[in-house]
Amino acid sequence: MRRVDQLTLKQLRALEAVAREGAINRAAEVLNLTPPAVHNQLKQLEDLMGCTLVDRARGEGFELTAEGESLLAAYREGRSALERSIHHIDALAAGLAGSVVLGVVSTAKYFGPSIVARLKRDLPDVRVRLEVGNRAETLEALAERRFDLTIMGRPPRMPPVTAEPIGEHPHLIVAAPEHPLARATRIRPAELLDQTFILREPGSGTRILATRYLDEICEGREMEMLQMNSNETIKQAVISGLGIAMLSGHTVFEELRSGRLVALRCPGLPLKRQWYLVERQDQIPSRTAVKVRDWMLTHRETLLPRLELLPNNPGARDRA
Repeated sequence: MRRVDQLTLKQLRALEAVAREGAINRAAEVLNLTPPAVHNQLKQLEDLMGCTLVDRARGEGFELTAEGESLLAAYREGRSALERSIHHIDALAAGLAGSVVLGVVSTAKYFGPSIVARLKRDLPDVRVRLEVGNRAETLEALAERRFDLTIMGRPPRMPPVTAEPIGEHPHLIVAAPEHPLARATRIRPAELLDQTFILREPGSGTRILATRYLDEICEGREMEMLQMNSNETIKQAVISGLGIAMLSGHTVFEELRSGRLVALRCPGLPLKRQWYLVERQDQIPSRTAVKVRDWMLTHRETLLPRLELLPNNPGARDRA
């Protein structure tokens, strides 16, 4: 345990900065230190661990060794635990019973704030902090134990989690009201293949689902695609007539209700998935996290907007 006792947060921060920036000079700028100071901290860290943590890669960059990756993963988990503790201490200082970090994938940010607002009303002694990221960022945060609870569409295999469904998560293809396919009662796959599709960035759960759907219908044909890094940008692009897009129904709820977007009657749509409330199996929840989790599961029937009530939802039209 001697080596562990001698480790410092400054040394570990230097390791993380070099791993992230790929160069000592850039890491020094981020840390507001001199390059020799960063180099010295890395050297001390390697001496303490008795192994090489950083190798010079091809060119000017640096890469972590397997030992460096292991140490960095441990540091990130420990830092996340400290951040949660500080957040909890701040809540106690404010006279609250405790705090919970609720992570949500970016598609869930359209209803996540309303859940937090309801929690604030029903559990006024609890502080809930909402953190938003795409699927890749959310999985990274789960791996680093940064969240007490997480709302996402497809639970990961690793790390092992417990996932409780909290509501349907339909995905639609949407277009501007003036689009040639907007009034079509049935749309053939060939008609979709002639359109420009606007996709989220790699790592997005919506991108993964849309790509799978398009792969099934395109039959090897190439399609014209555009990539944009946020749901808001994609919605504005579709409204402007740049193309069509597959998006979560909860992402476009307000636009469908107001008529700024319409849901196309495409084969196999809407794709019905589930939203899940996720927590790590190997992470012991605080009493406050259990309280919030139980509240959310009790109210799961009313947490999400009811898309079936929209007049231009394909399911609603089919029932009419």
